[in-house]
Amino acid sequence: MLWYIAKLIVLLPLIGLVAWGSLRLAKRLEGRFAMSEGPSSGLRIVETRMLSPTMRLAVIAFHDREILVSTSKQGLVRLAEGPARSPKGGDDA
Repeated sequence: MLWYIAKLIVLLPLIGLVAWGSLRLAKRLEGRFAMSEGPSSGLRIVETRMLSPTMRLAVIAFHDREILVSTSKQGLVRLAEGPARSPKGGDDA
């Protein structure tokens, strides 16, 4: 009985630590393994920023337009829209 309690005291926190580490790693790698886009795809995510654990801002490029959206558990909300910016490195201004 004492051996069972000793194993429980050692293994239970270890299992919890592995689960926590797996979740942290999955959150960190989120978005790196997105499906590849075809050359004719008119949609791409330009940039994302985390505002809180449940809220994120994203800039989406779609047919020469950039759309700023807010994502949360309730869904997407379009905040702003404008013409697409030139690619990085090509700005002379």
